[in-house]
Amino acid sequence: MPFDDYWYVVAESRELTPVRPLARRVLDEWLVCFRGEDGAPTVLRDRCLHRNAPLSAGIVRAGLLSCPYHGWRYDGAGRVVAIPSLTSRDLPAHCSLPYPVTEQDGFVYVRVKRDAVAGIMPFPMPHYGEAGWRTLRLQNRFANSVANCVENFIDIPHTAFVHRGLFRSTRGERLAATVRRANGAVQVSYRNERDNLGRYRWFLNPQGHEICHRDSFHVPNVTCVVYEIGTRVFIITSQAVPVDDRETLVYTDLTYRFGVWNVLVAPFVRRHGQRIIDQDIEILARQGENIGRYGAQFRDTQADLIHRLVDSLRDAIARGDDPCGLPTVEHEIEFRV
Repeated sequence: MPFDDYWYVVAESRELTPVRPLARRVLDEWLVCFRGEDGAPTVLRDRCLHRNAPLSAGIVRAGLLSCPYHGWRYDGAGRVVAIPSLTSRDLPAHCSLPYPVTEQDGFVYVRVKRDAVAGIMPFPMPHYGEAGWRTLRLQNRFANSVANCVENFIDIPHTAFVHRGLFRSTRGERLAATVRRANGAVQVSYRNERDNLGRYRWFLNPQGHEICHRDSFHVPNVTCVVYEIGTRVFIITSQAVPVDDRETLVYTDLTYRFGVWNVLVAPFVRRHGQRIIDQDIEILARQGENIGRYGAQFRDTQADLIHRLVDSLRDAIARGDDPCGLPTVEHEIEFRV
């Protein structure tokens, strides 16, 4: 079960318009995305069969994608349905085989392996479109690998330094956690968290409720961070799409339930969330540069057990094994923040 067996976000649904194709790269495959005549998304290799011009530089009209070089037109099934230079009405049977595509929760997903194992579906985005919940969707590029991005997204110790004051501060508080690997996921449940939530603690936890904090990783590329504080719930779900070995396109959903505050706080949640992500983009770019210089030899501590279990799942995929077949393990860890 290699990485190309899985579904990856190739675009947000709103990005695919009736008139413009979209260029994307997933697992180092160059792709073009557009909507066919029936409105369904189509993903093809980003090359015209005629002279290899990039189809993403063309236009879409009436559900047909037109090549910018000689005007060959492709329908939603990848078939060439018009060649303007021909004097005859008889078309050669040319077809650019489309990639498997599905649309779910406002995302368009692609699978770059056409004959992949059936039954693996995209990760369901928590509470997307549900009444009483609001989701803000962000899109960012990281100059680092998927493995290092997902490690960052569920790593608590870095927040006290990279996001000092904005999210957390160094207080030396002891946190305990139960870490469990099972069924292709790593689940982490934290205990002893108090009010170390940065400058917006007054809003997130004004009454000093016990904080219920859970992090999780789901193969091959999804992280989910959940904070439940009284009646308020805040969820950060990230899908880290591998562009290539050193670049990752990350789609992040900030999903929350703040009651009557849902609409009013949206601009602040978006701005605050993007600022935190910008800080992670910077530190991961610097890490990526150093990995390029020195390699990826890491020294682990007890707090890094979470990342090692995530690596064990991704290593299984890289070997062609089913990560869900790894034995269930559970550990208790402690560290300071």
